[in-house]
Amino acid sequence: MLCKKLHHAAYRCRDAAETVKFYTEVLGLKFTHVMGDDHVPSTRKYSPHIHIFLQMEDGSNIAFFECPKDPGNMKDLEMPSWIQHFAFEVESMNVLRKAKEDIEAKGIEVVGITDHEGVMSSIYFFDPSGHRLELAVQTLTDHDEIARHAREAPKLLAIWNETHDWSVGLPASLSID
Repeated sequence: MLCKKLHHAAYRCRDAAETVKFYTEVLGLKFTHVMGDDHVPSTRKYSPHIHIFLQMEDGSNIAFFECPKDPGNMKDLEMPSWIQHFAFEVESMNVLRKAKEDIEAKGIEVVGITDHEGVMSSIYFFDPSGHRLELAVQTLTDHDEIARHAREAPKLLAIWNETHDWSVGLPASLSID
């Protein structure tokens, strides 16, 4: 496989210092690297920016740009707020429950714990720039069931492409109960 793991995903933030504080203090990520320039390295367009990296346990990063001279919003205001989000995996349901308590104790509104069809459970909240975050734990651990889901995924996608409507029902052989 060409891609070995996620190196980083990058989004814009309002305030780099506020973002570092949130991700290190609320989520426990490690602040590992800063880059900056007055020009975009790939295009040389004038755009003073700082690019910050916050690392997870597996070495992957979430990164942010603070671009004070560029107009625009932190995110697409036309898109429903639940679509674009970062999802971080946690170790267990106990860790997820504790994280929910800790985040709420910091005055941050948390939605969930939400069960996603027995495959995973999640909580949701927003960072200071308005990015939706998810903490998720894999609850489906049976390897045969995981393999079945992988086999059925192309069929389910085909049904979706035909109908764009889950209410039409799935054939019994494709049910994900």
